[in-house]
Amino acid sequence: MKRIAPSELIVNPDGSIYHLHLHPEQLADTVLVVGDPGRVPEVSKHFDRIDHKVSNREMVTNTGWIGTKHLTVLSSGMGTDNIDIVMNELDALVNIDLKERTVNENHKQLTIIRVGTSGGLHPDIPTDSMVASSYGIGLDGLLYFYSDYAEVIDEGMTRAFIDHTAWPENLPRPYAVAADPALLNLVGKDIFTAITCTSPGFYAPQGRQLRLKPTLENISGILSSFKYQERTIGNFEMETSALYGLGRLLGHRTLTVCTIVANRYRKEFSQNYKASIERLIVHVLDRVSR
Repeated sequence: MKRIAPSELIVNPDGSIYHLHLHPEQLADTVLVVGDPGRVPEVSKHFDRIDHKVSNREMVTNTGWIGTKHLTVLSSGMGTDNIDIVMNELDALVNIDLKERTVNENHKQLTIIRVGTSGGLHPDIPTDSMVASSYGIGLDGLLYFYSDYAEVIDEGMTRAFIDHTAWPENLPRPYAVAADPALLNLVGKDIFTAITCTSPGFYAPQGRQLRLKPTLENISGILSSFKYQERTIGNFEMETSALYGLGRLLGHRTLTVCTIVANRYRKEFSQNYKASIERLIVHVLDRVSR
């Protein structure tokens, strides 16, 4: 069996995976991903027991239990570049023998749910609402660096989006990927569901202007008017497309659920977004720990 070179699969001297600093036994099969390291204890405070606490850079991990449910909460930091690291290293922990540097014969599937914040793009989804992402449309281009991208992209939605937005050729080609349908039904029931747009940045890529002018000045309005097979875009954030794309390529179940901290359409910002995040955490934990 082919061994993976040390330059490609980087393992720390203690045997942990490079960035996450985790050992396989420190990871649960259900992983909640948050962006902010400070949000990890806000999730794990609901655990009945915490067995492992690991920290490296912005990546903080707590693994423990709620009743008989084994859970990991992990911070990724912001952006699809960090999701690229997190998804590949989570997969390596369960599907690669780190000592032998060989891919395991039997593939293990993880359940990975992003619990995050986002900006609303739909007039009917108020600030402080919870939104489950039925699809992620990536404006970041990351998935095209993986040769099998065509296997997981919804090309019909992708082409419709490009046509609707008159997407400039000098920007990365967008791509659309679906959430895991069973997870969407489990966690997204009784809350808003919508397409989520994933941006490669917070300012010009999301249409914000300080001193520099965005290429797409009315991107929020353009996105909020997109419709494909009765689905509309509900929110904007910076991670979901990579989570969904890499999750499907690697064979893991993925979902994003976000609270709306600002409604770009209404020009509103949450008056108490921390309370909204707490409601979101409780909602997700209730659904996944049953």
